[in-house]
Amino acid sequence: MNEKQRMSKILDILSNEYPNVKIQLNFSNPFELLIATILSAQCTDERVNKVTPSLFEKYKKPEDYVNVPIEKLEKEIFSTGYYKAKAKHIKEMSEMILKQYNGEVPSQLEELIKLPGVGRKTANVVLGHCYNVPAIVVDTHVIKISNRLGFVSTKNAEVIERKLMELIPKEKWVIFTHYFISHGRKVCTARNPKCNECVISQYCKYYLENIKN
Repeated sequence: MNEKQRMSKILDILSNEYPNVKIQLNFSNPFELLIATILSAQCTDERVNKVTPSLFEKYKKPEDYVNVPIEKLEKEIFSTGYYKAKAKHIKEMSEMILKQYNGEVPSQLEELIKLPGVGRKTANVVLGHCYNVPAIVVDTHVIKISNRLGFVSTKNAEVIERKLMELIPKEKWVIFTHYFISHGRKVCTARNPKCNECVISQYCKYYLENIKN
């Protein structure tokens, strides 16, 4: 069985195991998702979803974030962690969208990653969920599971993204990430993965080399 076939088997199993997976962040437009994803760095989606309702009620457009005093914004996003850096990025990103993109979130990866605080992960989240652009989001769960399965041997997110793009059909790029995130949270945890409960263990290099025998 080659790598593509093995990945296909894994995706088939995970699609049955997690049939209703979707993005956990709450948003109603690309700009809100951009804000929510920036806030989600080193923070749980659940915590972000507690912060964003009041935030999105007060600040609806880039100019709203440009005009709010940074100290006030820091206070409102404090509980998401790294609040000073996040507030700075949000204000600078909003100003750039306002001045260079007429207040609209760009729909191209090359333009999105020019925005302050926006890397490939954040850009791919927005592309996949707002613009229907096939994109693979490489987060900590994807890095961890891709390595354990033996598809890669690196923590470099861009290298992993390119490898996964070779192995996964384009129409499954967006949903794939949610399979791995769900599996990473429930079974393939960072410490003490529940290999004996894992539905894809027969295709996992880590299990076959470290647990089975």
